[in-house]
Amino acid sequence: MKSFSSPAIILRRLDFGDYDVILTLFALERGKISTIAKSAKKSIKRFGGILEIFSVLNVVCSSGKGGSLVVLQEADLISSLSDIRTDFNKTAYACYWSEIVNAWAENDTKQERLYRLLYYVLEQINSGCISAEILSILFQMRFASIAGICPNLIRCSMCQLSVDSLREERISFDFQKGGIVCRKCTGNSGNRLSLSKGTIKQLLWINSGDLEKVGKIRFTCLALDEGLSFLEAFMTYYLGKEMQSLKILRQIRNKKRK
Repeated sequence: MKSFSSPAIILRRLDFGDYDVILTLFALERGKISTIAKSAKKSIKRFGGILEIFSVLNVVCSSGKGGSLVVLQEADLISSLSDIRTDFNKTAYACYWSEIVNAWAENDTKQERLYRLLYYVLEQINSGCISAEILSILFQMRFASIAGICPNLIRCSMCQLSVDSLREERISFDFQKGGIVCRKCTGNSGNRLSLSKGTIKQLLWINSGDLEKVGKIRFTCLALDEGLSFLEAFMTYYLGKEMQSLKILRQIRNKKRK
């Protein structure tokens, strides 16, 4: 890999030895990149404490000797998004989104739509203008579309009857089929979860609506709880593992309910 510069979001940070830092970056121009910032912990002039998780930087990177190691040469701060790191709830959600991106994205593969989506939700949760729960529903629905695993919530996966034509108020989602299944087509097998028709319609809107109007959407408590539970189960199923940060999120919610 030759030298390159790009805006980038820090997905992960790991202290390495006494002075170095290993970073996983999600760069606009290169996708996911693992880099080492040499002497970052003692070189205030070079990095000045800006190499923090969720920070958005303009980075300059180059290959190390033999081309096997990407070295962070320079970094300028675009946005620190520091309010995320001072709030435990915000940090948990941001970690969850970052962990999904890190688990799915291939190294050195440009993903401009996903970069802009992640940047958007991080900016919004940092400002506090939109609730973390709504942002998480937005992120997961749109991530699923970008990743090509978007759940079919429009029509029955078996008979193709549209959701608007279904009379039942609660509809089964079949994880194996990747979509909703009407009552007539529901068998005894399969990994399923029940969703209200109202929740389904709000999920469809948030997946296709204008981002500028996201802050105005009003989820009922039922739709919010159902939407989060469904999408987190969906992500776990299709990514093949449960994110470590998701366990923390669930603990936070359980404490709030008590």
